[in-house]
Amino acid sequence: MEKQALFAALKGRLIVSCQALEDEPLYDPERSLMGHMALAAKLGGASGIRANTVRDIEDIRRHVDLPIIGIIKRVYGDSDVYITPTLEEVDALVAVGADIIATDATDRPRPNGIDFETFFRACRERYPHAVFMADCSNYAEGMRAARLGFDLVGTTMASYTAYTRGRSLPDLEMIGALARDAGVPVVAEGGIWTPEQLKSVFAAGAHTAVVGSAITRPMLITRRFAAVVPGAEG
Repeated sequence: MEKQALFAALKGRLIVSCQALEDEPLYDPERSLMGHMALAAKLGGASGIRANTVRDIEDIRRHVDLPIIGIIKRVYGDSDVYITPTLEEVDALVAVGADIIATDATDRPRPNGIDFETFFRACRERYPHAVFMADCSNYAEGMRAARLGFDLVGTTMASYTAYTRGRSLPDLEMIGALARDAGVPVVAEGGIWTPEQLKSVFAAGAHTAVVGSAITRPMLITRRFAAVVPGAEG
């Protein structure tokens, strides 16, 4: 999909994150279950999907025709960056046809000591027409990503870096400031647990919003309810 048409399709709409890590019940080593999850999200009104790994993106493509924000979570021993941390993951996401490629855009060293700007310049040189989203943890990171040429900036990493830990989510102040100043669409992501919070991020200026755990992680959803029942403390 052409970039402006893609942005128009997502404006004011909901994106649902459909992910299952290997230590979660919805992860099946034999086959991906995320296509069914994505179909349920589409039938419920989602206009886009965020997905992790090539196998999940391929399965989702078999079930829905919605735009996909693709990521690959991979841990490297010399870095805290794990969302699409190197060009190897970017190559895989381009090959599988992710509509948007999201990557950690925080102010932290990447694997092999590569800095963020060097990494993204290499991405853009190799894939000049790809649509890239920056997963940021604060305003400064979002502005830097926009200046470097990211197509969208998101609040995904707010509270996940050491220097933003404990921040109240969703980060309406960050969303509003980036919507005012960045000059690119802002994706609200992180800490959106209720419809009221979803309304608030759009009111703050978000172009689109991603909701994940509150919709597609039943273990975490159940845990939030179980924590308040009378027998929880005993």
